[in-house]
Amino acid sequence: MSIQKALFPAAAAVILTACAAAPEAVAQSDAPVRTITVSGEGRASAPPDMAVISIGVRSQGETAAAALRQNSAAMKATIDKLKKLGVADKDIQTSGLSVNPRYNYEKNRSQPEIIGYEASNNVTVRLRDLDDAGAVIDEAVQSGANNLGGISFTFADPKPLYAEARKDAVKEAKAKADLLTDAAGVDLGQLITIRDEYVQAPSPRPMMARVEMAADQSVPIAAGESTVSANVTLIYEIK
Repeated sequence: MSIQKALFPAAAAVILTACAAAPEAVAQSDAPVRTITVSGEGRASAPPDMAVISIGVRSQGETAAAALRQNSAAMKATIDKLKKLGVADKDIQTSGLSVNPRYNYEKNRSQPEIIGYEASNNVTVRLRDLDDAGAVIDEAVQSGANNLGGISFTFADPKPLYAEARKDAVKEAKAKADLLTDAAGVDLGQLITIRDEYVQAPSPRPMMARVEMAADQSVPIAAGESTVSANVTLIYEIK
């Protein structure tokens, strides 16, 4: 009994000390963490190795069926020509098909007269050999296509280029954080969060071809360089 009585005051002292320290620990954990949020954009450029074009056929007829039959025949000839020129099946994809009436608004604009129908069919084509791209477009036009949309230059494997752009984006964001904290007279702490915002692919460009070009001419294609971009957001602790 004497031993228990001797230990009791010591145990009570330990409990009281712990209780007294608890509010201070809670206060420290509830203290807000000061942060700085910065964003960065990175870009990477390289000569593209693939072109994406839109090739279409528009046909008119007295009836919807007649317009569609004529359109289908011309589009089939166009696709057959593309395949003969080495374009793979996986690189030809239908992107639009429609049949619409044609109206004459001269007599009555509120109730115009239907004077025929127009059928439209478009395919998106990936050309993996840029050296032959102009000739392929020219042959497609001669085989029946009469509508050329936009063209974009891209990469068969863009991952290495996007990786380079992301690295540049992080470097830019880090440099911005260093500059701002130095100007504010505070120290930059550890990195808390990294957000990969988005990447941007090359944008389409206007088509340079004309459908009435001579048979012995090829469409001029100038690929130049294509640029991709990436954006990141970094959140740092401020000491």
